[in-house]
Amino acid sequence: MSPLTTHVLDTARGGPAAQVPVTLEIADGDGWRTVCAGVTNADGRLPDLLPAGGLQATTYRITFDTDAYFKAQGIDGFYPYAQIVFRVGALDEHYHVPLLLSPFGYSTYRGS
Repeated sequence: MSPLTTHVLDTARGGPAAQVPVTLEIADGDGWRTVCAGVTNADGRLPDLLPAGGLQATTYRITFDTDAYFKAQGIDGFYPYAQIVFRVGALDEHYHVPLLLSPFGYSTYRGS
């Protein structure tokens, strides 16, 4: 199981957000380095966001391409992307970073 997972829920539709492009980056000096990228599945999840053993104690950034998701549905969303920046401290913990999404807002929290 990936030590880092995400889940996107479309709160306007009341269900998972499938086919959302997601990019995971790691802090690298003054910039960011892409670790992996993928697309959410039919359940709105990206279960293999980071390979087992790949977690580092550092700062990460997940970018969700919300523009691509909403355009595929014929919707003009307000935010072209959503970014979540977070820190990983303990390497023996699981980090679940969900995104609750609608065309005009989003929120997140540390899940379990």
